[in-house]
Amino acid sequence: MTDSVTTSTADAPTGNAPTGNAATSNTPDAAGTKLVISLLLVSAFVVILNETIMGVALPHLMKDLNITAGAAQWLTTAFMLTMAVVIPITGFLLQRFNTRPVFLAAMTLFSTGTFIAAIAPGFEVLILGRVVQAMGTAIMMPLLMTTVMTLVAPAARGKTMGNISIVISVAPAIGPTISGLILSVLDWRWMFLLVLPIALGSLVLGAARIKNVTTPTKVPLDVISVILSAFGFGGLVYGLSNLGESATGSAAAGLVPLAIGALAIALFVWRQIALQRADRALLDLRTFVSRTFTFAIVMLAVSMMALFGTLILLPIYMQTVLGLDALTTGLLLLPGGLTMGLLAPFVGRFFDRFGPTVLLVPGSIIVSGAFWFLTMLTATTPVWWVLVAHVALSFGLAFLFTPLFTSALGSLKPALYSHGSAIVGTAQQLAGAAGTALFVTVMSSTAATQIANGAGEIAATAAGTQSAFLYGAIISLFAIPLAFFIRKPAVSVTGTHDAPTMAH
Repeated sequence: MTDSVTTSTADAPTGNAPTGNAATSNTPDAAGTKLVISLLLVSAFVVILNETIMGVALPHLMKDLNITAGAAQWLTTAFMLTMAVVIPITGFLLQRFNTRPVFLAAMTLFSTGTFIAAIAPGFEVLILGRVVQAMGTAIMMPLLMTTVMTLVAPAARGKTMGNISIVISVAPAIGPTISGLILSVLDWRWMFLLVLPIALGSLVLGAARIKNVTTPTKVPLDVISVILSAFGFGGLVYGLSNLGESATGSAAAGLVPLAIGALAIALFVWRQIALQRADRALLDLRTFVSRTFTFAIVMLAVSMMALFGTLILLPIYMQTVLGLDALTTGLLLLPGGLTMGLLAPFVGRFFDRFGPTVLLVPGSIIVSGAFWFLTMLTATTPVWWVLVAHVALSFGLAFLFTPLFTSALGSLKPALYSHGSAIVGTAQQLAGAAGTALFVTVMSSTAATQIANGAGEIAATAAGTQSAFLYGAIISLFAIPLAFFIRKPAVSVTGTHDAPTMAH
């Protein structure tokens, strides 16, 4: 594997390699580039926010719609499941279609889903709205990353990826806060009604101002790969979600889909390796030739497990053990989200100047330290302790996301940008589902054991929370040595309109 990157006008993809993401004469000027990326950033922030906005709202929905906790959880599970199925296909979509129609399709789907959810008369229609929302969300993030890699010069990518980190890390982090604020004064439908005009505004503005920045190629769609991808990634997310939801029940509901998903993934990988020889793969796995890309994906997975696992576990702990309401819980999570948002641009600039190692090493150590700090939570832990631990965790994660995204995608040649972006998005969803399943499963099973031994619900939940964070702390240790192996791709500029390519 290699990470050597050179920059030359002769480096454009040749032969049958897909060229849909190489910069072309359609590339806008500096002002146009800034406008396109800004519109994509705002739109992406809006759509990603919805991934975690439902967590705090589930008790309200259970009461208003007269549904069980297991059914209500499907509002989150269905969203993640749809994302896992659609994201692997985005590599093909971004090669086959131009920037503008892909953006319009993503925002139209998201806006339509938001409208359906806002007017939903019952649970089934609300689920449909969430699924349609997720389809738009799944397209938006790979579109944003691929566009940035196409338009932004390597020397300035850290700064721009810092802004993307705000979208990817802060939007999910502040979702529970916004949800808590809305539910404290308004009906749950307003979570969608307040988002809808922003989504429609982005759609209209994008329709008027976004320009095409790539050259589509008529790459074939391998239907068998699509089917295997749906069963593979969908099965993994569904199985992981079921493990979390039925932690104290039968494990078959989670293990059977996981087994089916693992088998489908194995067949999917085998088929992609065969197809990519003729540049016909749905998801080109030659991205993993880059050692930096491979290590960065592993570290990103660990980071996303930490983020989503914490986002699901801390609200349960604060409301069940500490007795806080939804609004207070959301407000206590807000400083952590703001920390990531405020640090992201500075981290991006620091990356452009010094590279990833000086950020990733301390960041991974801080994240691990925060997890060990969280293993000491008890039924009598002061609220400020929880706040400090969450801010410290957010501080460490802020040091990780921008260097990981930038180093991973920067180590690829332009023809693989769309595939790399799709793999990053898929890894995020799988890791998020895995983190949620792990934390909830460990917490629930430990709490059930404690209750069976005579402990009260509060003490049992506190013990379960400790156990879950202990698992997270142990996993976080594996990210620290990986941080030393991720390097910033070496770039030598020999032309004014050059795009980086990966030497083989």
